[in-house]
Amino acid sequence: MASLAFSTLIKPYTTSSTKIPPSSSSSDFLANKDSSIFGATTFSSNMNFCKKSCTGNHRPGDLVITNNIATKPPSVGSPQPEKEIENDRKHVAWTSVRQERWQGELHVQGEIPLWLNGTYLRNGPGLWHIGDYNFRHLFDGYATLVRLHFHGGRVVMGHRQIESDAYKAAKKNNKLCYREFSEVPKPDNFLAYIGDLANLFSGASLTDNANTGVVRLGDGRVVCLTETIKGSIIIDPDTLDTLGKFEYSDKLGGLIHSAHPIVTNTEFLTLLPDLIKPGYLVVRMEPGTNERRVIGRVGCRGGPAPGWVHSFPVTENYVVVPEMPLRYCAQNLLKSEPTELFKFEWHPHSKAYMHVMCKSSGNIVASVEVPLYVTFHFINAYEEKDEEGRVTAIIADCCEHNADTTILQKLRLQNLRSFSGQDVLPDARVGRFRIPMDGSSPYGSLEAALDPNEHGKGMDMCTINPAFLGKKYRYAYACGAQRPCNFPNTLTKIDLVEKEAKNWHDKGSIPSEPFFVARPGATEEDDGVVISMISDKNGEGYAVVLDGSTFEEIARAKFPYGLPYGLHGCWVPKTS
Repeated sequence: MASLAFSTLIKPYTTSSTKIPPSSSSSDFLANKDSSIFGATTFSSNMNFCKKSCTGNHRPGDLVITNNIATKPPSVGSPQPEKEIENDRKHVAWTSVRQERWQGELHVQGEIPLWLNGTYLRNGPGLWHIGDYNFRHLFDGYATLVRLHFHGGRVVMGHRQIESDAYKAAKKNNKLCYREFSEVPKPDNFLAYIGDLANLFSGASLTDNANTGVVRLGDGRVVCLTETIKGSIIIDPDTLDTLGKFEYSDKLGGLIHSAHPIVTNTEFLTLLPDLIKPGYLVVRMEPGTNERRVIGRVGCRGGPAPGWVHSFPVTENYVVVPEMPLRYCAQNLLKSEPTELFKFEWHPHSKAYMHVMCKSSGNIVASVEVPLYVTFHFINAYEEKDEEGRVTAIIADCCEHNADTTILQKLRLQNLRSFSGQDVLPDARVGRFRIPMDGSSPYGSLEAALDPNEHGKGMDMCTINPAFLGKKYRYAYACGAQRPCNFPNTLTKIDLVEKEAKNWHDKGSIPSEPFFVARPGATEEDDGVVISMISDKNGEGYAVVLDGSTFEEIARAKFPYGLPYGLHGCWVPKTS
């Protein structure tokens, strides 16, 4: 196999089974104007070869691809097209992707297991500027899909922008045209402002920028998602082509849904918040259809609006509907400048609740008050049973931010780009809810599932072995913290039985969600590998593969240039 013409030396990493101790404490990533999204290198339709590499005439810095192997990374010497933050040394994790698309085979240092055959897809916001205007929040960026295809110990990487209406309009008009997480298009006049408000109520001005997750449905279709229902976009997992909108064929309506549905080979479950009559519809969609059918409805017990439901957990027989005191706020949606909590408001007086719905009947079988909490991501849930097999409680785990809403502000790009060595990341833990199911109490509990010092009091972006979804489980894989830091910077394996963690850390690097892929035929929960994409220091990046059991690094593959931080992914198994 040909090799890359740049160093692929494995950098030091650490693993431990003890807590991460505090420690004392990146480089400019200047996007080449010719390779920016508005002047992107042209690629063939199957993205196998850069057309420039086929001419035999190369300008300095051109990416040359031979036999689909990247042999030279692009130069980074030209002026960047975006202002971002002047005179600030930025980590590549928080800079816009340098070109619209790329594909090539990567040189592997170490050994990728031969059984690992398939494609890992990762979605996330990768373009945070339009012309000379810079977005303000991590969640605003236009979606960049990254593909790692594993076969026979080799890996091919590709990335491409998702061609949402919001992205195409911005590219065409060189300005923001749809409402993003914290960004609102600036109207030209008062009449345009009135029209924008009307479009907001109809949903026409809401973004379809599917920059949050990517899921493989039971019928094989691959869909990128965000919290707006219109932001459901079908993509080709092989070419990364945008194929079109995923159009729901039912008449349920609504503008928003959970960004993280529960997806298995047999069903698609999600929550639809009701902002008019505060509550949530729990809906199911069967493989091969586009029709969502209502399982049941949960009414809110507190507050003027439903709580944010970025994600939710399920067990084998129940859907758990969280009602968080961080609630949607229509007034904040109408404002042209972001408020402290963006489109939400904190209502601690409205209390917090967990509701449990039976999957088969749609009946609410438990609804309990719980301590105040803030979470983006639930990890898993399962049923506790007595000796006679009766369900006595639901255990639901999440990445919990100690009821501290400041995490939303900390994800502003200015904060992420201006790290000065101070420890400013808000604490987080594996929060464990216990929801009584025997009617013994109207209250549930919330406690740390293990000492947060085990993972540096940082915790988010958790995944599990999908075979244990809704079942009692032992292991979770997440991003933790090596402090001081302003963002999670380790990969962490959580052992919920031994109450300990193993941590992987590469100083100066920002890892994205660790994704677990089980070894075919495995009988142990952690028998497999963990894949993560790393935004490295000095404008570089690589994919890392860890042993799921020992959590030791077994391989890494260096990218031709560093990629922005990404959010969530899925696995598309090899089918032939």
